[in-house]
Amino acid sequence: MLSIEHPEKIRCSIGITAHNEEANIVKILQAVVNQRLHLVDITEIIVVASGCTDQTIELVELFQAQEPRVKLFVQAQREGKTSAINVFLRHAQEKICVLESGDTIPHEDAIENMIRMFADPAVGMTGAHKVPVNTPEHIVGFLTHLRLKMEHQLCLEIPRLGELIAFRKLFDQIPPDVAMDEAFVEAIMMRHGLQIRYAPDAVVFNMGPETVQDFIKQRRRNHAGHLHLKAKYGYEVSSLSFGRILKIAFDEVWGALRLIGILVWLGLLEGYARWLGWWDYRVHNRTHVVWDIAWTTKEVKHPIDSKGINITSPHLPAKRD
Repeated sequence: MLSIEHPEKIRCSIGITAHNEEANIVKILQAVVNQRLHLVDITEIIVVASGCTDQTIELVELFQAQEPRVKLFVQAQREGKTSAINVFLRHAQEKICVLESGDTIPHEDAIENMIRMFADPAVGMTGAHKVPVNTPEHIVGFLTHLRLKMEHQLCLEIPRLGELIAFRKLFDQIPPDVAMDEAFVEAIMMRHGLQIRYAPDAVVFNMGPETVQDFIKQRRRNHAGHLHLKAKYGYEVSSLSFGRILKIAFDEVWGALRLIGILVWLGLLEGYARWLGWWDYRVHNRTHVVWDIAWTTKEVKHPIDSKGINITSPHLPAKRD
């Protein structure tokens, strides 16, 4: 009898940084616990609560009573995200670490789709695909959707990771003056000759800014942090490349112009067809009860059939010549 060998699972520690996240902390913990895992094993979930003045700590403690993998570390004062990450790094037991902000929600397959990439020893860091939950009906929500759509296109070319990342634990701490932790981890992995990979099928949901003031505040601090990282540590994130951003922006503009052209063409065709229909009914009293057949609509081209695979039902008799 042949024995089936099961590959050893990739173990990881998950760190969640939280400051006054009572509205979301239970949701994110539940989402992490309920991850669909096949090649991955989450051995611990470390929550670092920094300067919380709401019910975040109490909610984590209640969840902790039901889930032994959850570990809570409390910082009495808010010392910044980098400080909270360093607490996580000091206590993480596994060689693969996952870092997630407390104001996000991972899709049920996100951790699996990120961590399984570490089966390749050349991979040093992976990052998730950020999807906003804002409704794009108002201008700031639309800008958030557009920005993250463009960022997704950029990551497909050259990864710039954030919100939910995984990495090999090759360092014990991040310098306290670094604000952009994800970019700093990228720099470390690059210096070790390891690959940075984007996982577009690892989705993490987040809430983007909903006011112009918050949009500017968020983009302002991110850009300042990236400039500091470039100046002091010599690492430039891909989003600082004006040429790449301009190319992606041009693709978006061209797509919008094409859509406008298609809509104009659609309007002209629909208007002409309606005028002909009006002429048929008003002038010739023709209702098309027996209509003129549009023959190109008579064969439904199944996507599988278009690849040359026969999908004829076996229950139907063969056609006779």
